[in-house]
Amino acid sequence: MESLSISDAMSSAVTVVVLASMPVLLIAMGVGLVIGIVQTATSIQEQTLAFITKILAVIVALMVFGPWMFAMVRNLAINLFTNMYRYVS
Repeated sequence: MESLSISDAMSSAVTVVVLASMPVLLIAMGVGLVIGIVQTATSIQEQTLAFITKILAVIVALMVFGPWMFAMVRNLAINLFTNMYRYVS
């Protein structure tokens, strides 16, 4: 029987969280950077322009990457629950 530790489970959980959140965060950061450059170049300092475009970009990113993110989290949960007896003992 292979030995699994809590630190292995936590390490895999942190890895899944980072990988699952990365696409949405990178898209939001990229859109914010582009909108900031456009606002600086055109001297338009409207706050809702940046906010609305980032919200729309995040919604689209969640629609595109959502199934992949859910699959990663689901696989982690299945792995944790099937190996729960190894962590308790």
